[in-house]
Amino acid sequence: MRYVKSIMGALSAGSSLIALAAAAQTPAPQVQDQASDVGEVVVLGSRIPRQIDTEGPAPVTTITSEDILRNGYQSVPDLLRAVTQNGGETQSQQSFSGASFTPGAQQVDLRGLGPNHTLVLVNGRRIADFPLPFQGQSNFTDVSNIPVGLIERVEVLSGSASAVYGSDAIAGVVNFVLKKSADGTRFDFRTGLTEDGGGESQRFTVTTGWERGAFHGVVGVEFLNQEPLWAYDRLIQDSTADSPTTEVPLARRDFLRYDEYVDYIDPGKATCDALGGLNGGTIYYANRPRYGMFCGSNESIGYGTILSERQSVNTYAAMGYTLNDRAELFLDLQYSHSDLKLFSDVQSWSYQDADGSENDLFVNADTGLIEGWQRQFTPEEMGGLSKGFTRNRSDSFTITPGIKGTFGARDQWGYELAYNHAEYRSKVRFPQIIASVANQFFLGDQLGVDADGLPIFAVGADAARLYQPLTEAEYDLISQDAVYKPKSQTDSVSASITNGELFQLPAGPVGFAAVIEAGTQSYDLNPDPLALTPYYYGLIDSDGQGERDHWGVGYEARVPVLSNLEFSTAGRYDNYKFGGKDVGEYTYNVGLEYRPISTLMLRGAYGTGFRAPDLHYVFSGPGNTHPSGDDYFRCRTEEPDEDIGDCSYSGEGIVAHRNGNRDLEPETSKSFNGGVVWQPVRNLSLSVDYFRVELTNQVRDMSVDSILRDEADCRIGQTQGGTTVDPTSPTCVDAVARVERSPGGTLIGVFTNPINIAEETTSGVDFAARLRIPTEKIGEFNVSLSYTWVDEHTFQQYPGDPVIDKLAFDSGYYIPSDKGTASVSWNLDRVTATLQGQYLGELPNYDEDAYISDSWLFNASAQYELTDHVRLSATINNLFDEEPVKDPTYSAYPYYDISWFDSVGRSFYFQLTYKLGGSPL
Repeated sequence: MRYVKSIMGALSAGSSLIALAAAAQTPAPQVQDQASDVGEVVVLGSRIPRQIDTEGPAPVTTITSEDILRNGYQSVPDLLRAVTQNGGETQSQQSFSGASFTPGAQQVDLRGLGPNHTLVLVNGRRIADFPLPFQGQSNFTDVSNIPVGLIERVEVLSGSASAVYGSDAIAGVVNFVLKKSADGTRFDFRTGLTEDGGGESQRFTVTTGWERGAFHGVVGVEFLNQEPLWAYDRLIQDSTADSPTTEVPLARRDFLRYDEYVDYIDPGKATCDALGGLNGGTIYYANRPRYGMFCGSNESIGYGTILSERQSVNTYAAMGYTLNDRAELFLDLQYSHSDLKLFSDVQSWSYQDADGSENDLFVNADTGLIEGWQRQFTPEEMGGLSKGFTRNRSDSFTITPGIKGTFGARDQWGYELAYNHAEYRSKVRFPQIIASVANQFFLGDQLGVDADGLPIFAVGADAARLYQPLTEAEYDLISQDAVYKPKSQTDSVSASITNGELFQLPAGPVGFAAVIEAGTQSYDLNPDPLALTPYYYGLIDSDGQGERDHWGVGYEARVPVLSNLEFSTAGRYDNYKFGGKDVGEYTYNVGLEYRPISTLMLRGAYGTGFRAPDLHYVFSGPGNTHPSGDDYFRCRTEEPDEDIGDCSYSGEGIVAHRNGNRDLEPETSKSFNGGVVWQPVRNLSLSVDYFRVELTNQVRDMSVDSILRDEADCRIGQTQGGTTVDPTSPTCVDAVARVERSPGGTLIGVFTNPINIAEETTSGVDFAARLRIPTEKIGEFNVSLSYTWVDEHTFQQYPGDPVIDKLAFDSGYYIPSDKGTASVSWNLDRVTATLQGQYLGELPNYDEDAYISDSWLFNASAQYELTDHVRLSATINNLFDEEPVKDPTYSAYPYYDISWFDSVGRSFYFQLTYKLGGSPL
């Protein structure tokens, strides 16, 4: 029974092939004291000594709860930043895109292929997606709500794993394993603060367990309070004077008036002086070279939050009831509630017409000039910054009831039948300015339009209304929260069986597992209906809702070919139905492990992967953006001698109409890894693995520029280079239909949607090393090192397009070619101390003409066991108080790359752990 339970544990963790192999080789641990051994059994290679014969065909990175404590990881995003395979550019808490589309959510991006290509599991099972799409386009999993204090370990498998897990596992899988057992009640209280002030935090975690006859379980709860850290609290980004590209600070244009040529209309020093009490008394009579004078402030740039305010509670329970020696009922529950507040910027206003166009010019009847007005609203007018918070109140939960057990003459078969329901609901409030009300407030009644269609207003020669400070009541009149209530949900039923000794071969037993599952997945953005119209200033959003049905069936097998050669394979077929379409995909992987000697293993694996069409790519409702576009047709026919940049019809303001595409096919991939694991002595292990992932049929939005080029070629009948084009071809018929023009031929808009078109390839090397040095007198030392070097990362959006090297400084992508993590721990009696460093390779500079330097960030921690059941811990994050790497070309606020750096500075954390009953800590 002990052996079969081990196999069942592998199944319940997601039917991992590696876990299956390991379980077949290692007896299951039976008590809490051996929790670290569980990591070795399921994940492999998580602690020294690491048994060479429990390594699998693909490398797995494991981070245990002790690693989390000693390395100073304060949240799941902190933890994942240290994973060297997590090489993509994701949204930080300062991200403007994140604040606009997915407030509070954070992602993991293995191999830099995009967050939607990494599968995230909790206890081997899928959780609901964040209910709003990443950058407004694709669904993804939010990792910010996973309770770091309840994690037992984290497993990271990079490379295509669809043959085991199904859709989404193209770049790899991250599995968060929560605590499954407890032999007492444990209390953890952690408090944190920053050296430069702001961002204080407290976290309290309780876990306990019980065993009452046949009924047993574990329950955990985590409470978190995170105070905000404001940009104005950090000297590196509290003012435009921090910009490295200007010798004289360029004030922010808080109050601006300009003519049709974008020359500023001078307000006069007295006007700016009258506004001097706003923005904390920092507004002054400012100048911008080549443009003119205005009323602005250097300090009004610093109102954003570096760390968001968050209060959350996370609970988790795993319970079981033993029916008999061969069957057990189980129930897993997880619930999370979060109240998050972030501040990206103050609100602003300029004239916006009823269609929501970007042309903000109007005719001032009192001056006869064509003018534009622009102003930002200050904290004094708002009644405090609290009115500018974007707020996300979210609830997510997962419930998984089921039964598992064994059958067969020798209990050699294990089985599990489970139902999984996961749901994520949010109520998001985005502060907005009501366009028509603000227009009326500042400009009054429209008097008509001029010959060019520009609106006419009588606003006075001095534009007094523009420069008049608002009262709080007046600000309340023109402002309102846009309220979204998005929801996502997934339901599935799965059945799995496993047998570690299906039959015997001369070299050993053949292991086998099979799974069948079916379910549904749905989402509903449920945006503010007014946000779908030009009601709010600068916002016209799109809706999206839909669902899909899914079923899949798969197998896994482990075959010992020789005593030192093992072959493993997995295969799976998945079928999805959505929007009247039915798509299916078969994926497989194969692996080999060869051990020529007991201390050396050569390994390799090849697998195919797929990602079912993203729900939001499929079901996104119509939405509009307002980019610029070049009218190639009119430029080539009316001004054929002009370069496109000099043509009168280049850079036209247009409307891009975007909709979903229900004809999308799955994205597909191929993945290979091959490497060596060497353990020359018991206390030293080394591994080097080459990886390569090729992603095809990648979904991307159609290019507005490519459509306009095709339309010109098709209407003219030849390309710019003179090649004949058939205007009746499907490409031409489609391109011409997508371009919207007025009866007079003026370019108005372009209709786009996502299509299967792009290809992306990445390859490189992962290196890992672990060393244990025991001594008789000065304690034990443990050294670990992981490093990832990316040799190639290319992208091609359309066939025939140039292949983009995403690692080049002029590629438009900001990803490093290498990352590393290293740590040294020392333990003597009751004391443990750790120094950990995280290395980040070179990144492109802002001007994309060179690289900025690489960097290291160090954390230090110490733990002292007061008694067997009481422990004190102290951590210093960013030990040397390093600032973001300086980029002398970074002209955009906050003057450094927020995807990779922040200005939090040195932070201190203190933790008290007390265990009531049970075995020692």
